[in-house]
Amino acid sequence: MQDLRVSLVQGDTVWHDPAANRDRYGGLIAPLAGQTDLVVLPETFTSGFSNEALASAEDMDGPTVRWIREQAARLGAVVTGSVQLRVGEGVYNRLLWATPEGGLAFYDKRHLFRMAREHERYAAGRDRLTVELKGWRVCPLVCYDLRFPVFIRNRFDVEAPGRFDYDLLLFVANWPAPRRYAWQTLLRARAIENLSCVAAVNRAGTDGNGIAYAGDSVALDFLGQPQLEFGEGVHVGTTTFSASALAAHRERFPAHLDADRFEII
Repeated sequence: MQDLRVSLVQGDTVWHDPAANRDRYGGLIAPLAGQTDLVVLPETFTSGFSNEALASAEDMDGPTVRWIREQAARLGAVVTGSVQLRVGEGVYNRLLWATPEGGLAFYDKRHLFRMAREHERYAAGRDRLTVELKGWRVCPLVCYDLRFPVFIRNRFDVEAPGRFDYDLLLFVANWPAPRRYAWQTLLRARAIENLSCVAAVNRAGTDGNGIAYAGDSVALDFLGQPQLEFGEGVHVGTTTFSASALAAHRERFPAHLDADRFEII
């Protein structure tokens, strides 16, 4: 593992206007070219979190997938964030992971937010995604997934001691301001309990339904301590996660060796 530069992009997403959002986020990330390894955009960054955006969902050959791949190539960094994407008869809240070499992976949000009826309108994913970047194993998840620690739990390979499922836990979100304490608390818990760094990006501003977002994007070390932290409004910032510091913490505090074994069905 090498040290990993991660850039958090906390934007005020334009309601139901993918072209405007591609322009807006493209402008925010343009200065990051050559300066970072990973660029993290919010959940549903082309539309905002909206059930009504289903009707205009793109597919994997659409302009947003092309855009995110172009941005990754131009920046020389992985670019990630989620959008509504239609696959067959269903629409997924799909996190895209575009690499500068042209690769593309994705994770479909497993836990759909029933309080906003997301589970009635979107198709649910099933399995976690793990991707590698500069020797780091990264597990990217979406918003409401944060509340489900069993699904998130970091396990390790008993035949290769020290080899964890992941080293960096990543969240993209549209997490409303009234629940900001839960966002802040659960992110720190996920870092501490999983002996992992965390990078989390939430949107800012107020959406077309009148829901306010406080931002509170953050990069946390393995102790849940912030390395980079935003409040409200639009912000872009970069921090570096230390590979050696993470390895040293896991060696001196190997709580994973006492963890329960289980399988997720």
